[in-house]
Amino acid sequence: MTTAPGQVSVAQQGLRHPLDPDPARATKARAVFALGLLGMLTGLFIGGVVPATVALQLARQARREAYASGGFLTGSVWLRRGERMAWTGLVLVAVSVVAAVVIGVVRLAGAPFGHDYPANMD
Repeated sequence: MTTAPGQVSVAQQGLRHPLDPDPARATKARAVFALGLLGMLTGLFIGGVVPATVALQLARQARREAYASGGFLTGSVWLRRGERMAWTGLVLVAVSVVAAVVIGVVRLAGAPFGHDYPANMD
């Protein structure tokens, strides 16, 4: 029985062993996506570094678990998206820190250095 020309028939597909678990989306994949999104949204504010770092650590653990499961844990697309957003959040944090340092240095350079005595003092 085939459903469309060029597709593999249902009878030719390999049968699963009855004790094999059903493929399931990894719960850490959702957490990585949510933390990566939070890290990206709060990246310009320095607080985005915490969720982005946690997202990258969870992504590493989720990849190990997915590899060990032999393909029964899914959600690699959510992991990739979450990792990209976490890295974007970290880049935004770095940009905001560099901008704050540059603004601080420019303001410090424009401010008078030392005591500013009145004109009638020697």
